[in-house]
Amino acid sequence: MINNKTILITGGTGSFGKAFSRYLLENYEPKKVIIFSRDEYKQWQMKNEFSEYTDKMRYFIGDVRDKERLSRAFHNVDYVVHAAAMKQVPACEYNPFEAVKTNVHGAQNVIDAAIDMGIQKVVALSTDKAVNPINLYGGTKLVSDKLFISANAYAGSSNTCFSIVRYGNVSGSRGSIIPYFRSLIETGGGILPITDCRMTRFWITLEEGVQLVLKALSESIGGETYIAKLPSFKVTDLAKAICPCCKFEEIGIREGEKLHEVMITKEDSFSTYEFDQHYIIFPHMDWCNIQKYNLQNSKKVEDGFEYSSGTNTQWLDIEELKRRLDFIQ
Repeated sequence: MINNKTILITGGTGSFGKAFSRYLLENYEPKKVIIFSRDEYKQWQMKNEFSEYTDKMRYFIGDVRDKERLSRAFHNVDYVVHAAAMKQVPACEYNPFEAVKTNVHGAQNVIDAAIDMGIQKVVALSTDKAVNPINLYGGTKLVSDKLFISANAYAGSSNTCFSIVRYGNVSGSRGSIIPYFRSLIETGGGILPITDCRMTRFWITLEEGVQLVLKALSESIGGETYIAKLPSFKVTDLAKAICPCCKFEEIGIREGEKLHEVMITKEDSFSTYEFDQHYIIFPHMDWCNIQKYNLQNSKKVEDGFEYSSGTNTQWLDIEELKRRLDFIQ
């Protein structure tokens, strides 16, 4: 699947792009891995980090807002993983149309360039915030998801296949709660702020995110939204696992923040199938015949099923959270 293929990652200097690139280079023999992003300094840093793979790595300065540049970068590329986005909720709220230009217009540019340049497969990264969105970031990612799903019809006779991978905040990623709590403790803070003590989240690592994208690349035929089966945890338990002696203070839920991460809505349940380690939401469109997909070893979820971190059947307790935290730098 990956051997002797050229893979381009938009937003490739981020946490996912680095982890995905390293996994490809250590476990496969890709022809080339192309990093497409707009920050020359981050590309320089990544080039130094991946110095042993100079013969395989390429770095394109560009912005997904620039369709012409995308088309140039997509020349002779086999697979595209679209990870570029404006992701910071406050930044999107304060600069709303900038988020639209990157997350919505940029998504359409990726679609158009992929079809025009004959890309075989495109996998776009989504987020739980695109599900019943309550902030602008989530709203733009919902639109982006819709564009990528419908692109399979929009592509016409082109063989380009578009699919989506959806997950929430990656454990230990930059700007997430684990490094934030740790930095407070390191600076002498004995009280950890919790926005709401009822809050829950799914636990996913970068490696699990990488594996889900690889699954989509290997199996998708167009229109699928892949969601991994993951354990949930209470944010209060995470705080206790990080610092058993610390107290925590409830400070109130922030604007645009949800109590629970939702990956599959009740409305999605009518076209969602459960597999051993993941779910797939199939397109509920008149152009999509569910029979064309491989549904072996799967079952349709019950109508009204919702996949939420608050009502999950698998949970991490404090001891298991402590064990997992040992593996997060």
